Amino acid sequence: MKVSGFSICRNAVKFDYPIVEVIRSALPIVDEFVVNVGQSDDGTLELIRGIGSDKIRIVESAWDDSMQKDGLLFSRETNIALSRCTGDWSLYLQADEVLHEADYDAMRRALRDHLLNPSVLGFTFRYLHFYGDYRSCNPWFYHRAVRIVRNDGQVESCGDAVGFCLKADQGYLQSEHKNRVRPSGATIFHYGWVKAPRVLLDKIRYQSARHHGDQPGAEDARLLAKDAYEFEDYDIMKNFSGTHPAVMADRVSRYPALKSGRNRWLRPAFYRAIAKRGFRG
Repeated sequence: MKVSGFSICRNAVKFDYPIVEVIRSALPIVDEFVVNVGQSDDGTLELIRGIGSDKIRIVESAWDDSMQKDGLLFSRETNIALSRCTGDWSLYLQADEVLHEADYDAMRRALRDHLLNPSVLGFTFRYLHFYGDYRSCNPWFYHRAVRIVRNDGQVESCGDAVGFCLKADQGYLQSEHKNRVRPSGATIFHYGWVKAPRVLLDKIRYQSARHHGDQPGAEDARLLAKDAYEFEDYDIMKNFSGTHPAVMADRVSRYPALKSGRNRWLRPAFYRAIAKRGFRG
């Protein structure tokens, strides 16, 4: 059994993506890791090269900034990386999604168990979405997504590269498709919302332009009018008491809590949010 990893990134230093940690978290369980690196002006290419693993294969791609609808640029570039994978399975990690070493055995077992079952086309991962700092999780965001796909040409990245679909009928792969998708037994640690406020707003501006061009939606327009991102929902996040992936230890140790001494379980706003939105831990 051969397993490929793949990702895309551009201006990872400028937008403070933990792409080095992302790749390092996957290297123990993949035979190769393909990285599509878009044209950058901040040393991203050199950063990836500096990881120094012979498993890494870099694809330098000129991302088309004229693509400004529905984030389709991101699935296009993801599929370029996927097309260079040579494994039986392909593990996709976005530039802010990190694996925990405690999950390696479960992942390997799931891939082995279903290697010879062609009806299984993908595996879902549970998600922990960190928000504002490394002690706060967003329990209101999506809880599962497909991040491993069978590399036989049937599946491609779609939309804004959040998920995958069948090429034949564009049917979206998700956890409800139990005949096509199985649980991986692993968790993605998503760190996309742990950034300095100005850096996070710059990232949102870049992504919004790839979805809406110069005409952002109402919510994006409200955010983009600010000087820096404001973590308005911080008080309704869930406290995280587990362990982070080992590759994240340095980042976690250097990043302070956004607000110290906050216990959401004692705050009325947290329970108002539960009553309004429901709650899943």
